[in-house]
Amino acid sequence: MTLFTLGWEEWLSLPDLGLPAIRAKVDTGAKTSALHAFAIEPFGSAKKPMVRFAIHPDPADPDLEIICSAPLKDRREVTSSNGETELRFVIETTLEMGDHRWPIEVTLTDRGNMAYRMLLGRTALADDMMVAPSHSFCQPALSYEAYRDIPRSERHRRALRLAVLTREPENYSTRRLIAAAEARGHTMEVIDTSRCYMNIRAVGGEVHYDGRRLPHYDAVIPRIGASITSYGTAVVRQFESLGTYCLAGSDGITVSRDKLHAHQVLARHRIGMPTTAFARSPKDSGNVISLVGGAPLVLKLLESTQGKGVVLAETKKAAESVISAFQGLKADFLVQSFVKEAAGEDIRCFVVGGKVVAAMRRVGKPDDFRSNLHQGGTAEPVKITRTEREAAVKAARAMKLDVAGVDLLRGEDGPKVLEVNSSPGLEGIERTSGKDIAGLVIDYIEAKVAPKPPRSRTKRSGA
Repeated sequence: MTLFTLGWEEWLSLPDLGLPAIRAKVDTGAKTSALHAFAIEPFGSAKKPMVRFAIHPDPADPDLEIICSAPLKDRREVTSSNGETELRFVIETTLEMGDHRWPIEVTLTDRGNMAYRMLLGRTALADDMMVAPSHSFCQPALSYEAYRDIPRSERHRRALRLAVLTREPENYSTRRLIAAAEARGHTMEVIDTSRCYMNIRAVGGEVHYDGRRLPHYDAVIPRIGASITSYGTAVVRQFESLGTYCLAGSDGITVSRDKLHAHQVLARHRIGMPTTAFARSPKDSGNVISLVGGAPLVLKLLESTQGKGVVLAETKKAAESVISAFQGLKADFLVQSFVKEAAGEDIRCFVVGGKVVAAMRRVGKPDDFRSNLHQGGTAEPVKITRTEREAAVKAARAMKLDVAGVDLLRGEDGPKVLEVNSSPGLEGIERTSGKDIAGLVIDYIEAKVAPKPPRSRTKRSGA
């Protein structure tokens, strides 16, 4: 058997943690391996516990800081060489040295006052390894310069602590977002919006849930149902006040859910939409109908969703009857011109971070002008024009939404935006486009909440 020789000090890398170069002391007198870590923070669920921490890999450069994360394997007491016992978090990671690569257990502890950021104990050494106490660096040398070559997006390989606000944990969209987050090493907690309660104060406000104060999340994904818009946006505002990034902001949710306000915002930004009118007095019914060009026309309840509360009136008499019925229920509604050339079709554009990442054409049932999939419509991939793409992006931006589903019609004089959805469903758009939309959403969150890249003293002095 050929022996693999190590000196009493060696260069190594920990690729799973994003650490390309660490100078370690090899100590067969120590049983346990230890890695320098500070700001240690456990997180995640009981089934999938995680830990993240920061490290200064170069003892001579305290400005070079890397944030790491790893699955948490254990927490155990470790006695150091000076006899002090410490309760440490334990992780398992991959070690690379020369052409060799093997898994090791590592405990996390603050070695900030040590010359070596890592101690390699005897349990990390395999049977074919031999330590030559009088030799140094028997394996290939590395350099801290390797940290300069790490791309910005990879410099902080920490797992994110995410939460999704929803009352439907088994919903397709919720399940896909969780799967996409976990596939990237993040944790996602599902929180029932209606069971949150808040401690509102000038300093140190809190969000509580099921008898406990919720921790700080890197990002929250609100998927607020229409039935609890008011309370849901209050919860989102509380997270915003705590400095948490919310994928859909409270302002964007509030405006997009109020169809009247949403159309006023679209009009203010000169975004094409069907001619729209609104009135409360029954005496104004005839004038409202004429404002949109007469029948046929569409009437929409202000808080309608998924095509519910949307009626096509083909004649003026039918329109007056529906208006009278809505007013009898004391329900607020919009009157809109009917875009005949759309022929019962609309286009859903899925916008992520100012880009249309997917689009589909939705076609209603033969006897239904509504094209919503929830109303039995069908969907197919569609190639949208540059004008349609720009309209969708502009509409999402006007609503202050980083992620949105923008529904538009193809009118004779250009695209007309019908609605901007702050919690667009993923099932229809993913199955129709064949794209990993949930993954694109998580990728966007990663880019949005990524910490600043590490700074090195060398770089700063050379600037």
